[in-house]
Amino acid sequence: MVCGDTDHGHNCPAWAMSMPDALRISSMLYRFFFLLASLLSSYAAISQPAGPAFRDTAFRGPAFRHPGIHQDKEDLEYLKQQVQAGSQPWLNAFHRLQQEAAKDLDPTPFAHVKRGPYGKPNIGADQLSGSAKRAYQLALLWYLTGRQAYAEQAIDLLMKWSDTLWDFDYNDAKLLAAWTGYQWCSAAEILRYSYPHWKDAHTDRFSNMLLTVYYPLLRFYFPEANGNWDGAIAHSLLAIGVFTDNREIFDNAVDHFLRGPVNGSVFKYIYPNGQCQESMRDQAHVQLGLGEFAGAARIAYTQGVDLFAAGNYRLALGFEYTARFLSGEIPHSYGPLSHRAKKVRDDYEFAFNHYQSIGIAMPFTAKLLDSTRHTASLSILTAARKPAPGSPVTPAVHLEPGKTGYIAGALDSATYAPPSDAIRVAPGSSLQEALNTAAARGAWVIAQKGIHRLPAPLILPSGVTLAGEGLETVLFLDPASGARDAIVHTNEALQQVTLRDLVIEGSIHTEIHSDPNSRRSFRGGSSRGGILLQTAIPGKIKNIRLERITVRNCTYNGAFLNGIQGLSVISCDFNENGSSVIPGPKLQHNLLITRCDQVRVENCRLTTSPFGSGVAIAHSRNVHIQDSEISRNAYYGMLITESEAVSIRRNLVEGNSRSGILLEFLWKGSRQVTLRDNLIHFNNGYGIESYHTTALTASDNQLTGNGTLEKQENFDPDKKLLMH
Repeated sequence: MVCGDTDHGHNCPAWAMSMPDALRISSMLYRFFFLLASLLSSYAAISQPAGPAFRDTAFRGPAFRHPGIHQDKEDLEYLKQQVQAGSQPWLNAFHRLQQEAAKDLDPTPFAHVKRGPYGKPNIGADQLSGSAKRAYQLALLWYLTGRQAYAEQAIDLLMKWSDTLWDFDYNDAKLLAAWTGYQWCSAAEILRYSYPHWKDAHTDRFSNMLLTVYYPLLRFYFPEANGNWDGAIAHSLLAIGVFTDNREIFDNAVDHFLRGPVNGSVFKYIYPNGQCQESMRDQAHVQLGLGEFAGAARIAYTQGVDLFAAGNYRLALGFEYTARFLSGEIPHSYGPLSHRAKKVRDDYEFAFNHYQSIGIAMPFTAKLLDSTRHTASLSILTAARKPAPGSPVTPAVHLEPGKTGYIAGALDSATYAPPSDAIRVAPGSSLQEALNTAAARGAWVIAQKGIHRLPAPLILPSGVTLAGEGLETVLFLDPASGARDAIVHTNEALQQVTLRDLVIEGSIHTEIHSDPNSRRSFRGGSSRGGILLQTAIPGKIKNIRLERITVRNCTYNGAFLNGIQGLSVISCDFNENGSSVIPGPKLQHNLLITRCDQVRVENCRLTTSPFGSGVAIAHSRNVHIQDSEISRNAYYGMLITESEAVSIRRNLVEGNSRSGILLEFLWKGSRQVTLRDNLIHFNNGYGIESYHTTALTASDNQLTGNGTLEKQENFDPDKKLLMH
């Protein structure tokens, strides 16, 4: 169990303020030119279908601005002016904040804070959460009113916990630290740079808690948990980096936000269509995750790093997708959207205000805000930014979800017109007998809706089409069979076979858990494969077509296709295949194609292999990979080895944990490779990495935000073996 709570009552906090007067004029000029540049880059990005050219080092200066967490001094002053002028919604939010800060609180500090699943055990966790939030509320009230009592109460809370807290423990240790860290930092940052009685000793005592209690726990993140964890951890680490003037901590959190592994980055959390990693779990956690990533982005933005623009406004897509669902519409999703915990949380204010200010329309988010603003306080006040020159901007640009390789895999219903003589098989009847009968006359077999539990691997004969009726046709190899692969063949000369419009389930369960992350394939030890077609004679197997199939949750390869002459993989979804089973990690993938000729992979989705690549091609010729999404894989996005005449065009390659595309050298290397018109961004290595590839053409590719920022491509002519 990763996190028991479905709604933690988390109010998307964290703030920052104040700066020495000597820096005020230079800061104002800095901010003016930063915002002007941001607006110009956003305008230019909007006119480009691939989104803004992202550079996360573009505006970094030698020092942090202070205050500088969720807001800087000019933002705080703007907010103060609005409250004093009685402007709405700030005035009402201010009055609500005063009322909340006057409520009873148990501030008792604990040395050892423990929080388990569903809050059991709960030793000091509520006191810590309440104290951190209250300190932030009080510090902001001090700034807005000038009342010394607010500042002294906040300092009292900060120092009591700084002098007492030693460590966190139990299941939610990192999550609790992540939720409270940026609230503490926001309070201290405001007081340090605005309250005349804040002392160096306060800074020392508080920094000691941050760097000896919070930072050691958070620095390794927790990407194996659901993605809201690392969104919150990055949120707090950014705040810690700012308060302690530690550029290394800050930069590390920015890098993790963009390129963290497993569920750790914004690109792992939000898919190109806006669907979120937790959308199948429940909507409370989705909203929490979006709010935490947005909170991290606004700290970075205060310091001149625009994470809101990353990935063609990926954060905005996530908010709009979720808000659309909560508003009553059902957008397309990979896996069933959860209807659990659909209460609208107070996690939208800042993201909406930011995107609206640069002209991006978020109509579904606006609709949800109407239901939360009458009760919100801190979120409204801390979302206030001083308007940039030329504001307000009328929202005129509508977000466009990614369309590359979309929609892939089996659909809600079949995409074909079946022949009249097709053999229909209901769940519980023998698909193998139907295939054997169909082989004699080259007929179709249609597996009707339902779960077809296979007592043994399904053996394909030549000349057949095996079709399902869409997503509800699921082929499931019975774990009791003791076999690994769901679909195989025995005829070395297998020819003219089509698989289409069905799902191959590689998990040892067919039901979908309320938290799919708890059953991901890398967590189990079973060896389960999808499709295995092999021959000892290249070209012996001929004319194999996979169309509109979904292969998911296999620990072995989703499909291992070998020695085929004429292979087409069209509009398929290979997801979560290739784990750490024998023969070992990085050797099985979502889609593995070896020693094949005349290969087409088009309009596919090849994502989230927990130990492998999206697609791996080895010792093959005449390969065309195009118009596909190849994302979130733990190894390379595409791995091309010792192959010839390979064309890679118009693909989206993002969020892979190593380079987006690797052309690997083993003996002679690959040759005649063309890479054109691909969007390759935010991979945790080079965008394109190549060793001793002859006749390589790379043109019109868009590469941005990949892990080696100073160099997005590496074309090495040497015969270099990669020893990892």
